[in-house]
Amino acid sequence: MKQSWNAYANEQLVLEPLAQGNLSGKTFAVKDVFNIAGHTPGAGNPDWLRTHGPSTENAAVIDRLLRNGARLEGTTLTDEVMYSINGENAHYGTPVNPKASGRIPGGSSSGSAVAVSAGLADFAIGTDTGGSIRVPSAYCGIYGIRPTHGAVDARGLIPLAPSFDTVGWMARDPQTLLEVGKVLLDTEPSADRGFARMLFAQDVWSLTDDHTISAASRYFPALRERTQQHGEVVVAPNGLREWMNAFRIIQGLEIWRAHQEWITRVQPVFGPGIAERFAWASTLKEEESGEAYRLRETVRFRMNELLGTDAVLVLPTVPAIAPLLQLSGSEVEQRRVQTLEMSCIAGLAGLPQVTVPIAGEHGYPVGLSFVAGRGQDLRLLEWVADHVSAIVEP
Repeated sequence: MKQSWNAYANEQLVLEPLAQGNLSGKTFAVKDVFNIAGHTPGAGNPDWLRTHGPSTENAAVIDRLLRNGARLEGTTLTDEVMYSINGENAHYGTPVNPKASGRIPGGSSSGSAVAVSAGLADFAIGTDTGGSIRVPSAYCGIYGIRPTHGAVDARGLIPLAPSFDTVGWMARDPQTLLEVGKVLLDTEPSADRGFARMLFAQDVWSLTDDHTISAASRYFPALRERTQQHGEVVVAPNGLREWMNAFRIIQGLEIWRAHQEWITRVQPVFGPGIAERFAWASTLKEEESGEAYRLRETVRFRMNELLGTDAVLVLPTVPAIAPLLQLSGSEVEQRRVQTLEMSCIAGLAGLPQVTVPIAGEHGYPVGLSFVAGRGQDLRLLEWVADHVSAIVEP
């Protein structure tokens, strides 16, 4: 059954729980970019696997889950060195989207999303730098969280762009998403399980297609009833494209800094899109990127002022349903840019974002997202479990 979904890099790798805990009885899969003692994470690329040795210890997040009763069952496929949001891997094939036949699963945590969506694991661990938890969760019709940057221990993770990299997780139901959060997040649950203000991101919604807006807007009246104040807001007064470009430049600089030595020495074979992206990253220069760093600070200030600790921002996770498999050219690039314009908001500001599955065009899933202020991760997870799930689930 597992093989039919092509979700796993190594489905035979099993680690038993180290103790009883809040996650006892639950199974999880982990993206193949985390250290597991005695095994080599493959990062979605055969040349990476060939040129790296086995890890000497487990990544911090894996040990924490094992100590709280969860059982690890398998490592999952990823886009090459996590540098994509599509989920198509030229070397190992594309995981099969259980909720959208013939369409991409989203990446780069594609295998993790498919494992959860297909019911092969109770939850799965992935990473999110530019949308790699949120996008596949939306396309595969599951819940997913990108936490506040730095809120979950990232030791033992192959880096992509460290100032954006986060350890996130996915589940089929909001309660499991919350229970995992209680284990991984080093914060106390909020005394206030709701938000006083709800802001609808007008400029982000303008990037979606009519089908997505129609699917999501039927939930808006009930969502507004969950807060004392609600209204619309333009998140990026000068345009989201400017924010996205700043994100891509800083991310590209960090990616090349992290992997230049290996790429230059090994000359790895990358699949379409990935190769071009690394080549582009290699052309970036720190001394020409000051404006991007300054804009990131402006974005962080803007979002902190906008949300504080008592507001939640409502926005689409992705522009539309999952694209068809094996598309190429300008259509793919346009979708990638639109998706990054949406996902860069939480990325630049380092904020928590939860994506919730809703039915889109022809019944295919799309994601409805909620972004909260820095450090409000557990409060957001509790609010989604207590309020949002009752609205969106049948």
